[in-house]
Amino acid sequence: MELSEEIIRQIADPTGWITASSDQGGDCLEAKHLSDGRVALRDTEQPDVQPWVLRRAVWEKFITGAKTGLFD
Repeated sequence: MELSEEIIRQIADPTGWITASSDQGGDCLEAKHLSDGRVALRDTEQPDVQPWVLRRAVWEKFITGAKTGLFD
């Protein structure tokens, strides 16, 4: 997936990342909503690795699955 310069700048900007973690500590996931409607995901322990960039519909399906216990 090709990313525009604007999206690359948004991903590199440390502000706006939301951290999801469990009460068990350990590895965490960060998400950032991008201006083109997609969502970037990355591992907090590897913030310099290029994140996954998902279409909004894919992100919403993932969230629905998480809320309904699909990944438990």
